[in-house]
Amino acid sequence: MGELYTFDNVTKVYDEGGRTLEILKEISIAVHEGEQLAVVGASGSGKSTLLHLMGALDTPTSGTVRFGGQDLFALSADEQADFRNRTCGYVFQFHHLLPEFSAEENVAMPGIIAGRPRAEVLAEARDMLGRVGLGGKHQSRVNTLSGGERQRVAIARAVLQRPKVLLADEPTGNLDEKTGAQVSGLLRGLNRELGMTMVIVTHNAELAAGMDRGLELKSGKLYEKTFA
Repeated sequence: MGELYTFDNVTKVYDEGGRTLEILKEISIAVHEGEQLAVVGASGSGKSTLLHLMGALDTPTSGTVRFGGQDLFALSADEQADFRNRTCGYVFQFHHLLPEFSAEENVAMPGIIAGRPRAEVLAEARDMLGRVGLGGKHQSRVNTLSGGERQRVAIARAVLQRPKVLLADEPTGNLDEKTGAQVSGLLRGLNRELGMTMVIVTHNAELAAGMDRGLELKSGKLYEKTFA
């Protein structure tokens, strides 16, 4: 498998009230095409920051983040927005769905933003909802859905554009154990079905153990991690 992401001596520093806080320290890693990668670490260790850099949602203080050989932060703002819309799917711990819209409208949103024909995108959204087990609830308002169902809608939205990479930030963090296991299995199944690369940051040991590879973020550095 070829390298999809390459981090070369990436450092991320924040200035908090005049105090310098170094979150990531000269990180160099590669993430390969089709890989399932889990990143674990204590709260506040920088896991979400790492994911935000992969999604071009934040910028490194120094170092280079490449995707398919292209420096993500040499792209223009419009090119980065297009990357987030078409190439990179994102699942958050809090699903960030729009309550005034139906499930299918929420799922269709990335395609609509991309300027694709509305009818075509809505049809794809209904198909994707079927793939995540919500085929009968495409017209439901999201505030009528359970927590697990809302997260499934968020996952369907993230993969609508058939992205090359799916980034998931604590996707089971607000779910009970049974529902979390269902969402974990769904994510791994979509990875295989759609051929995506998947990077998940998580505290869920079971979810992490089911991935191809694990990394632990500790004191700003990444270390290979084996899950029992």
